[in-house]
Amino acid sequence: MADLTTLRDSLGALKDRERVAERLLAASARHSFDPDRELDWDQPWDPDLWYWPPELVSLYDTPLWYRMSREQRIALSRHEAAALASLGIWFELILMQLLVRHIYDKPATSAHVRYALTEIADECRHSMMFARVIKQGGTPAYPPAGPHHQLARVFKTFSTTPGSFVATLLGEEVLDWMQRLTFPDERVQPLIRGVTRIHVVEEARHVRYAREELRRQMVTAPRWERELTRLTSGEFARIFSVAFVNPQVYTDVGLDRREAVAQARASAHRREVMREGARRLTDFLDDIGVLRGPARHMWRRSGLLA
Repeated sequence: MADLTTLRDSLGALKDRERVAERLLAASARHSFDPDRELDWDQPWDPDLWYWPPELVSLYDTPLWYRMSREQRIALSRHEAAALASLGIWFELILMQLLVRHIYDKPATSAHVRYALTEIADECRHSMMFARVIKQGGTPAYPPAGPHHQLARVFKTFSTTPGSFVATLLGEEVLDWMQRLTFPDERVQPLIRGVTRIHVVEEARHVRYAREELRRQMVTAPRWERELTRLTSGEFARIFSVAFVNPQVYTDVGLDRREAVAQARASAHRREVMREGARRLTDFLDDIGVLRGPARHMWRRSGLLA
């Protein structure tokens, strides 16, 4: 059996799993938040502020955008923020189940398992925080489309371990990039900025944990599992890119749904936003050998890879 302490990938020597987890546990002890206490949930919404940076709204810089009033644009940002929070809850429910599966057979006293449990606790708080901000904003929740909901049920039951961590990173890193632009933006509602700040700080640890474990899995997993991970990652990318904007938001702000969907899909600005949001992730996946063969073509078709 290979000595795991000497294994390397294209990014260098693999880090010791326990040491990584111990550092993340220490960071969690220093920088974890209770959203119910940290955020001012009683502060009224400012009618002149956005709920999401306008450049990140799906119709930004389209012909339809220029026909919309400022009030309608802000309303669209409010509904899209709610739809992204709904998407975040869906992703986190999947992630929590994948993490429980990952640690099921591992030593309960290890730092690696303790950190996974810490992350699950983080994700529980995030899901409750997202649900509360949706309700506070007075919009509907926006669940995933039925087929995506059922596909996720199959995936979280049968996913390979590296496949689980690819999906985790896909669900975390694009939203993280957008939220890093959101929380310092003074054009955005203070409550939204507070929610995104908490999420960014805590998700940084989750991304580190997932990246280190995926690197290890892409070296140690059987060849068939690595190949299956490459193929399923391309399907994840397709589902993610479709699910990222719920078309019901257009109807709910009084837009023609078909026209809005068509213009969002045709938008060069929107394509660039999604590619830029995924760039750190796709660079990393390319480095560790996930984006090989048919997988690269599938990622390009998803719009997340140039």
